[in-house]
Amino acid sequence: MPRTEYYDDPNAPEPNSLVVAASAVVADDAGRILLQRRRDSGLWALPGGGMEMTDSLPGAAVREVKEETGFDVEITGLVGTYTDPRHVIAYSDGEVRRQFNVCFTARITGGRLAISDESTELRFVPPGELADLPMHHTQRLRIQHFLDHRERPTSADAEGS
Repeated sequence: MPRTEYYDDPNAPEPNSLVVAASAVVADDAGRILLQRRRDSGLWALPGGGMEMTDSLPGAAVREVKEETGFDVEITGLVGTYTDPRHVIAYSDGEVRRQFNVCFTARITGGRLAISDESTELRFVPPGELADLPMHHTQRLRIQHFLDHRERPTSADAEGS
């Protein structure tokens, strides 16, 4: 299902749902970051998605990483919370969501790289190559917060922070 992301766009449709979501920055021993190229937008992104009724928030991140990349992970920390109301995601089925995303850090404990039906490509990307990838700026922000090695998790009410 195709999707379009809007940020601070006066022409964005009005949200009709609020989704709690989790994502994870998974880095390998060389410091490369695991990214997926999303099938619904063609953009590169961290693995993640909506929390289900049976999930905890960290559990949602673990489940989503497994579903989207094939890797088993354990949560190791928190990058931040991202709740900017100017970020709206519209889906072709009519859902227009505001997303409350909590971004964790995680390390691989098992599994193997496997592309899901939600992505067209998976790879570990060195930080120096991130700028060359088509990516929504809200994803770049989360990755940058991770790369900044902040002492405390980010609380980004405005995703331009």
